[in-house]
Amino acid sequence: MSETLKINQLEGVLTLTLHRPKAFNSFNREMSLALIAALKDASQNDTVRAIVLTGEGKAFCAGQDLKEVTEDNGISFEMILKEHYNSIITAIRENKKPIIAAVNGVAAGAGANISFSCDFTIAKQSTKFTQAFSKIGLVPDSGGTFFLPRLVGLQRANALMMLSDSITAQEAVEMGLIYQAVADEEFNQTVQKLAYRLSKMPTKALGMTKELINAGMQNDYQTQLALEGEYQIIASETADYKEGVQAFLEKRKPTFTGK
Repeated sequence: MSETLKINQLEGVLTLTLHRPKAFNSFNREMSLALIAALKDASQNDTVRAIVLTGEGKAFCAGQDLKEVTEDNGISFEMILKEHYNSIITAIRENKKPIIAAVNGVAAGAGANISFSCDFTIAKQSTKFTQAFSKIGLVPDSGGTFFLPRLVGLQRANALMMLSDSITAQEAVEMGLIYQAVADEEFNQTVQKLAYRLSKMPTKALGMTKELINAGMQNDYQTQLALEGEYQIIASETADYKEGVQAFLEKRKPTFTGK
C-alpha cells in the first residue's frame, strides 16, 4: 500500500485516487508504480467491474513532478517513460475493465494524456486541460501523440501539443477530446452513476470491445472484421450472453454477473 494512491472499492466499482494534493497530484516514482500495480490487479480481479481514476483536492494531475527529475540523484527520463508512463498507458488500454477518468481539476502534461487514454473522460466544468510540454522544451508523452490526432484530428492536435494553450472542459467536449463536462456540483453524482451502470454490464463483453477498439486503431478493415468474428464467438459462450438473451425473451431487465 502507498500513501500516494487511495484505493477504495464499493460493490463492483474500484476508485483509484491520486493522492499527492500538495503537489497537485504530480507523478513521482512511488505513485506511478502504485497506480500500475493497482490497475493490473483490478484487471484480473473478478469483483471489480468498473474503475474510476481521479485526483485528491483541486487537481486531477499536473503531470510529472519535476523535482524528481532535477535533483542531484534524480531518475532519468528513460526510466520515467519506460517504467512509469508507458506502463500506465498500457495498464489502462489493456485493462479488462472499463475505466473512467474523473477529472476533478487541472489536468496537465502526462496527467492530461493519461485521462484521454481512458475509456470515458468526465470533467468538471471548471477544469482546464493543457499539454504543457512545449513550455519547458519537451515533447508530448504518455500516448499524447497517438491519441490526440485520433481524437481531434491533425490540426487541432498540432495546436494543442505545440502551442500548449489551456482549454476548458466544454471546449474539450466540443472537439471530441473527452466524453462529458458537467457542472461542478453534479460531478461526483455523474461519475458514480456511470461507474455503477458500467459495473452492472456484461464485463467480459466490455473488455473484449476494448480490445477490438485497440486493434482497430491499427488493423485494416478485413483483419478487423475477422477479429470481430473471433471475439463474437467467444462472447456468445459467456453466461452474460445467455442471460441477456433470456432476459430479452422474458421481457425483463438482465442481471449480468460479468461471467
